[in-house]
Amino acid sequence: MTPITEVEGRRLALSNLEKVLYPRSGFTKAEVLHYYAGNAEVLLPHLRDRPVSFLRYPDGPNGQVFFAKNVPPGTPDWVTTAEVPRSEGPARMVLVQDLASLMWAANLVTEFHTHQWVIQDPGVADRIVFDLDPGAPATVVDCCEVALWLRERLAADGIDTCVKTSGSKGLHLLAAVRPTPSEQVSDYAKQLAVEAERAMPRLALHRMTRSLRPGKVFVDWSQNAARKTTATPYTLRARPEPTVSAPVTWTEIEECEAPGQLTFLAPDIAPRVQDYGDLLAPLLDRANAGSLP
Repeated sequence: MTPITEVEGRRLALSNLEKVLYPRSGFTKAEVLHYYAGNAEVLLPHLRDRPVSFLRYPDGPNGQVFFAKNVPPGTPDWVTTAEVPRSEGPARMVLVQDLASLMWAANLVTEFHTHQWVIQDPGVADRIVFDLDPGAPATVVDCCEVALWLRERLAADGIDTCVKTSGSKGLHLLAAVRPTPSEQVSDYAKQLAVEAERAMPRLALHRMTRSLRPGKVFVDWSQNAARKTTATPYTLRARPEPTVSAPVTWTEIEECEAPGQLTFLAPDIAPRVQDYGDLLAPLLDRANAGSLP
């Protein structure tokens, strides 16, 4: 029998709680739900008002993994949804606005991916993002070098950056910007990616061409496009272990000498939040937003 629980006055059916989703560590669906409930205070502000794309993995990362952008069948009527403009026509997507909606979505077993804009102003970015993706044998250690260069370059334009792990192999740099059309943000991000390649030609790469990727860090500027989404801070990832897209300090970036130093699993996050708070809180404060030159 599927257990029913109540979250903020909403009744939820939570299914298959004993299912092992991460076989390498034995991490179960119940532990996934516990992770999201325990870290909702820092996660929800980064989800709020941003249409969510779900990367679902209901049978774990070794099972079927698929994107779901439209409102899933059976979504409760109390979950907030909104019409989102798309080039092929408007679509209705989920907004995770509260704890009950978060737990409903987490029960689907999903990564959370969000746009760089909010539903009140579609296609007008309030964040800029760089996805640093290492091509083997390059690792996150190499990403740290590129991240530090980008931090200084952005600072020269008056833009303060935060950083998090991707939860996979690389890093995400993020900064709050004053509302700017996504096309302009993409153009600016591409310009900086090109500059990074010129400054570090043996390390950084601004093109996605696969044959150029080995041993280099791809500075993916394209996720600033209005249609694109990026893994939300604190989301679990569909990886062999329950890794998290975890905010980190710049000191940790500066001192990273091995990939394991920047690998964080679900149980690591609550102690880090207790020690640091939300390291990405500056993204939520409009006073911190920079202006693109």
